[in-house]
Order: sequence, then structure tokens, then C-alpha cells
Amino acid sequence: MDHLAGLYAAIGARDGDALAALLAPDVDWPEAVTGGRVVGRDAVRAYWARQWVELRFSLHPRLMRERPDGRVEVLVDQVVQDADGDLLSESVVLHLLTLTDGLVPRLVTRLDVADPGL
Repeated sequence: MDHLAGLYAAIGARDGDALAALLAPDVDWPEAVTGGRVVGRDAVRAYWARQWVELRFSLHPRLMRERPDGRVEVLVDQVVQDADGDLLSESVVLHLLTLTDGLVPRLVTRLDVADPGL
């Protein structure tokens, strides 16, 4: 699960290359702002590059656990600010990640969840 800490660190550091290195080539990633999805490392890198221009993200994993099916649940404290540092949202989100050979091929996000008691 240390691998997943690197994923959140890369997002926080605005390091698209480090993030892409942790993703499967055909990764399926949520596009949280529009509600769609992007597919592929380059698409995810481009998605985050756009987000980092307009927004500041602080994602701090609170709890992680592996599910019996092998996926990993991550309860994340998420703070989103605009480019000027004004608070836009503060919430707890649940990320459900699939890992294959140490890379993330899929991430699903559930927004505004109550602490599910992980």
C-alpha cells in the first residue's frame, strides 16, 4: 500500500510524470469535475495538468484497506482550493482502486461519503 501513498504524493506535488508512472498504460480514471472518465496515462496526465492550472488539491489518505476481491479502499480527506487559495470544498471521499502488477488500471471515486468505518 506504500505504492498508493506515492500516487497521492504525486498529485499533491503536481508531478504528472510521477503520477503516470504509477498507472497502467490503459488506466481508466474519473474526471471528477465533469463526471466523465479519461482513459490512458497521457489522458490522465493531461487531465491533471488542466486541473492544476485552476485548482489546488490536498488529498490525504486517512485509512486504507484491501478488500477480499483485491481492490483497495482509500478514505481520503480532500480539500480543493481555487488558484487564489480560496476554499472551494472540503470533504471526505472514498477511492476504490484496482492494482495490477503494482500499477493502477482503474480508480472509482465516491464523493461526500460519511466515514464508512474502514
